[in-house]
Amino acid sequence: MALGNPSALPSPFRLLSFLLFSLLCHAIATTSFAAATTTTQLGLVRKPVPDFLIFREAPSFRNGNTCNQERIHISMTLDSNYLRGTMAAVLSILKHSTCPENVEFHFLWARFEPLVFISIRSTFPYLNFKLYRFDSSRVRGKISKSIRQALDQPLNYARIYLSDILPGYVKRVIYLDSDIVVVDDIAKLWEVDLEGKVLAAPEYCHANFVNYFTDLFWKDKELNATFEGRKPCYFNTGVMVMDVEKWREGKYTEKVEGWMAVQKQKRIYHLGSLPPFLLVLAGELKSVDHRWNQHGLGGDNLEGKCRSLHPGHISLLHWSGKGKPWLRLDSRRPCSVDHLWAPYDLYRPNTHSLEE
Repeated sequence: MALGNPSALPSPFRLLSFLLFSLLCHAIATTSFAAATTTTQLGLVRKPVPDFLIFREAPSFRNGNTCNQERIHISMTLDSNYLRGTMAAVLSILKHSTCPENVEFHFLWARFEPLVFISIRSTFPYLNFKLYRFDSSRVRGKISKSIRQALDQPLNYARIYLSDILPGYVKRVIYLDSDIVVVDDIAKLWEVDLEGKVLAAPEYCHANFVNYFTDLFWKDKELNATFEGRKPCYFNTGVMVMDVEKWREGKYTEKVEGWMAVQKQKRIYHLGSLPPFLLVLAGELKSVDHRWNQHGLGGDNLEGKCRSLHPGHISLLHWSGKGKPWLRLDSRRPCSVDHLWAPYDLYRPNTHSLEE
């Protein structure tokens, strides 16, 4: 089920209208979202939030004179726990786009949270976006426990099912994690030539690929034979360009699920949704310049210690890892790279200035 955009509303009645519209959406969606709102995710108990985050309204961004009508489709997951990061990511994309009105966002959520919808609509009144329910039951029995609980949440696996969820008119999509900011025109990533591949992402062939899988995997010749005939390199699934039709036609969802089933029987990797992607697509994707995923800024998956920037040009900053910039800034113990995220923070009580 997808929810589209209401029209932009006059300022004096905007908040009231948003509330009324949200209540209407809630009434319509009660049946569709019932499973998501009543199900406990893998034993995770969500604590009530006493003060829901309030965000400043973002500036409106308009197309330049050279823009055509081509849509740029971007998909992200939506969850109240990461909403502050999502807001910053959306702002950064619009701010640096030559044609921001051409960008269409496709948000996936696992549980209906009216206040999240209100926040997006009131913060970005002109944003072109749609909401889609991701049915967590599709993966709940397929997920194996990893080294960090946040990696085990069903919504983390929604990217596997994009070809099933997105409408037919979306032929290509950029998938982005919520802990990123874009500091370049997203159209440059959108226009990458996939050269017949189903996926494009920055590859990191200097990384120790062996470490992403257990000794059991490497000792089992039948399992590790999957990499025969290709040069597998690490890539991060938080920034990907996907040919949605090729993904669907090639039954890549089933291929990824197949490795998740193996993991349930034999522990062949430690992380969450990343390794099955590597098993299916490492060495088989279109490589993109590293500038499009300056990843690892959140530190490692266990302690989240500070890391510095990698050398080279930067188009996208990614706080993958345990440490998130908004949490470290609030704790007044930020890493130096967190100050690069702060200008995009729309959280109302913050003291950081937004560059207009």
